Amino acid sequence: MHVVIMGCGRVGAMMAAALERLDHSVAVIDKDAQAFRRLGQDYHGQQVVGTGFDRQVLVEAGIERAAAFAAVSSGDNSNIISARVARETFGVEHVVARIYDPKRAEVYERLGIPTVATVPWTTDRLLRTLLPDGVASAWRDPTGRVAVLQVPYHEDWIGHTVKEFQGATGCRVAFVMRFGTAVLPVAKTVIQSDDHVYVAALSGTLSDVTAAAAQAPEESN
Repeated sequence: MHVVIMGCGRVGAMMAAALERLDHSVAVIDKDAQAFRRLGQDYHGQQVVGTGFDRQVLVEAGIERAAAFAAVSSGDNSNIISARVARETFGVEHVVARIYDPKRAEVYERLGIPTVATVPWTTDRLLRTLLPDGVASAWRDPTGRVAVLQVPYHEDWIGHTVKEFQGATGCRVAFVMRFGTAVLPVAKTVIQSDDHVYVAALSGTLSDVTAAAAQAPEESN
């Protein structure tokens, strides 16, 4: 398929190279012709000088036959405007925009433009490296407000229900990995030995949730 990339920074250049290795045709747009040096001698796609929200520039890059468009320049506004033009004017099916400001990501998602919020994503990747015990999130929404993470839990939680676990930790159990299979639990689902419990929680509460899960459940009278 044909893919148009707006922005020839490190990310844009790496995407172009990866797509060509997969035998896709690629066009890269950047307002600075010197940026195309990052593409290297092995790149055989188009190089189009201009802004990614200029319709004529997009047409020159083959947007009318493109199956995908990625806006990965260094400017949030340029990325989202370009992505909207690609989606709304040219009807490109697969569109994504890189966003640096996580507060804007939710707004853009509501406009129907999938976004990659660079700062929260990078933070999560670093935390997963630093904290391999499950404290780092496995997924975070575009605003960075809600996270899904695997929580280590005290062995005494085995035999207790998801409802009890949620009440004690203040989170919601999103799913349980049991014998390699994902299970969507209900309130009466009982935690079994070797279950991996993934919970959804507000970002500011992750430490509290993890600490609560590590404590033995209180025995009811």
